[in-house]
Amino acid sequence: MERPSYITDEKLISFIHQAFREDVGDGDHSTLASIPYEAQNRARLLVKEDGILAGVELAEIVFSYLDPDLKFNSLMSDGDEMKVGDIAFTVEGSAQSILTAERLVLNIMQRMSGIATLANSMAKEVVGTNTKVLDTRKTTPNFRMIEKWAVVIGGAHNHRFGLYDMIMLKDNHIDYAGGIEKAVQKTRAYLKENNLNLKIEVETRNLEEVQQALDAQVDRIMIDNFSIEETKKAVDMIGDLAETEASGGITLETLREVAETGVDFISSGAIIHSAKNIDLSLKAF
Repeated sequence: MERPSYITDEKLISFIHQAFREDVGDGDHSTLASIPYEAQNRARLLVKEDGILAGVELAEIVFSYLDPDLKFNSLMSDGDEMKVGDIAFTVEGSAQSILTAERLVLNIMQRMSGIATLANSMAKEVVGTNTKVLDTRKTTPNFRMIEKWAVVIGGAHNHRFGLYDMIMLKDNHIDYAGGIEKAVQKTRAYLKENNLNLKIEVETRNLEEVQQALDAQVDRIMIDNFSIEETKKAVDMIGDLAETEASGGITLETLREVAETGVDFISSGAIIHSAKNIDLSLKAF
């Protein structure tokens, strides 16, 4: 599966370097004390829970970063449906290197697979509609790139990556600026002054604000915490004048009903922050 454009080798190496600094410090003393330097061994990634597999490509990079002489053999790929008892990959070489990398690889893959599994379930709920399921910025600090990658592996889509690649005027922005009209006017002036070409999205809390966002001619209107009936009314009001995005309190059980209102997007923080880690183990064999 092709990586999203924001997943560069440079960013991955920086992430892995910081992760090892955090975990290893001045040495993996448990391994250094008990395992001879020359010892060779092998391990396999054992699946202990059904779901969608994610993190195989990154696991290979982690092992290679720590020890380029390790031999990594992937038996499954990112995005594959996994069942209890499956073996995702094997790794062979320095026993010390395998042990030192073990926890980082498992932390990554358990988290990514959990997110990919939930993302996959949510994406399946909207099949047959024109709605796309999006993640949000409700991510783990310094782990966002990896979590958003897992969303894509699971079959859902990324919203903006950060504060810099799209304008989103939320309730506090609007209240601080003195209303939707003033917030959008100030935003357009700022974009022009700084030679920026960014889409403008406005969060709305009621149908009156939906009309204000329409009058301001923004690119996307967020329909936040609306009832199903109000969401339908908002979608009808907006028509083709702007993209529509439903958000707020949407669960896996209500996702389909929201999608059937005709919204273009449904954004969910839960797709990342409420995903349960998948049980995986790295075992010698």
